[in-house]
This record gives sequence, C-alpha cells and structure tokens, in this order.
Amino acid sequence: MWLHNRSPHTRRVYLRYVKRFFTWCAKPLHTVTLADLQGWQDTLVNSSPNSQRLAITAVKSLLSFTYSIGITTVNVGMGVRTPPFKDTLNEKYLTEMEVATLIGMEPNLRNQALLLLLYAGGFRVSEICTLTWKDLNTRDDAGQVTVFGKGGRTRTVLLPANVWEKLNQIRGKADDNAPVFSSRQKDINGKGLDPSWVYRIVQKAAKRAGIKKKVSPHWLRHAHASHSLERGAPLHLVQETLGHTNVATTSKYLHARPNTSSSLYLPLS
Repeated sequence: MWLHNRSPHTRRVYLRYVKRFFTWCAKPLHTVTLADLQGWQDTLVNSSPNSQRLAITAVKSLLSFTYSIGITTVNVGMGVRTPPFKDTLNEKYLTEMEVATLIGMEPNLRNQALLLLLYAGGFRVSEICTLTWKDLNTRDDAGQVTVFGKGGRTRTVLLPANVWEKLNQIRGKADDNAPVFSSRQKDINGKGLDPSWVYRIVQKAAKRAGIKKKVSPHWLRHAHASHSLERGAPLHLVQETLGHTNVATTSKYLHARPNTSSSLYLPLS
C-alpha cells in the first residue's frame, strides 16, 4: 500500500533503502525514534549526496505513510531534513555528435532501434520495457507511441519517419500484444526486455562510441530535452513530451545549458 502507484524503479530504490535502515536499526517500525533516524543518516556520510537524499526520502516516505494510516502516533521523519545536493544535470550532457555516434555504431538492429527510441521519444526505461506493439500507431508516413508513464499518467509522443521505419524493421510477425523489445530476439512474442539489459545495451554502446562517461539510459532522455530546447522547441512542448508534471523540471535543462550570461556583458575583452 505504501508504494502504490509508484513506478517500478521507485519501488525498487525505496525498498532497498528502507531494508537497509531496518537492518541497521534492528527494531520494529512503531518503536523507531528521531534519534534512530538521525543516527542512520550519520552513517550515510560517505555516500554520494544523491544517494543520501534518496535514502532519507525513502524512509521519510514510509514513516509519513504509517503515520497517516495510524500505525504510528508520531511522524518522526518530520524531524529530519533531506540533505541538499548539487544539481549535476550539466555533467550528464551528451552532444548531438555523441548521440549520433552512440546510435550509429550499434551493430544490432533491435538495440539500435531501442537507443533511437530512448532518444527520439525521451522515454524512461520503465516505459520502454513495457511497450507493446498495440501502443504504436501509424500517423501519415510516420507514427506515434503511447506510454503509461510515471505517476500513472498516459501520454502520446509523435515520432519522426526514420525512427518509425526503424521500429517497423524489427517487428517481423509479432502480434499486437507482444513486447516491442523482447528479452529473446528469436522469440518476438516472448517477455519484454528487463531494465537491467537496457542499461547494459546503453553502456556498451557508449563505450563503443568512445564516450568515457558512465552513460545510463536516462542520459538519452536528458539529451532529448537539451537538444530539442537548443533547437528552439517550446518549453511546454518538451514538458508534454517528457511527461513532466511541473514545467520547472523541464526548465532545469535551460539552466544546465544557458545560452547567455551576465558575465558576457562585462568589460573583459
């Protein structure tokens, strides 16, 4: 009940940190104190700022939920502040050339289509892995993809003709209910690709392209946002395509790659 309607990725991450907390705490939920939570937070000091934030957010989420349904009488999580962290979005930037090389050097047709769709649609891994062929529909000489995304929201994304053509090349005789990206390429009507394999495919493609950074599938989503905004796409359109609830989330990409700065107006030249 606590993680109802959360994405599979969020459930995995939150459960992992909550299990770690209770392994360290070694006491029942209803006896957890503020001192316990603060003590565990101190043990995270050597973790990355983002990991610290996720760990505390996960446990605070559980404590808030149990308080709201009456399992606990006090929400001790209210006494712990989520640590601030540096926005590292600019460190996860791929150039247009890097993306083109990453996709173009992929020798496997299915994997190339997957990389292309991650970038062209700006999709999350969870959305890609649950796609079936009935989610894809023809639009004139191209097509569209409908995904059931984060927070239980459905959105439809138009695709360019060359991306649509690449997807049609991998379908073969798969039926409408078959996954677009099957775990076994020879079994087109089998199970969908596991998220861990998507990570491996992207990381191998990045290494093949000579990209030294530790690239994840989400970097292609970042690249979609950055490149489309840099090419003049309206902010609200990028927001709708990516499925961001708040336009402020989308606007972070503008701040990560600003086109101007007041420093350029100083008498330094």
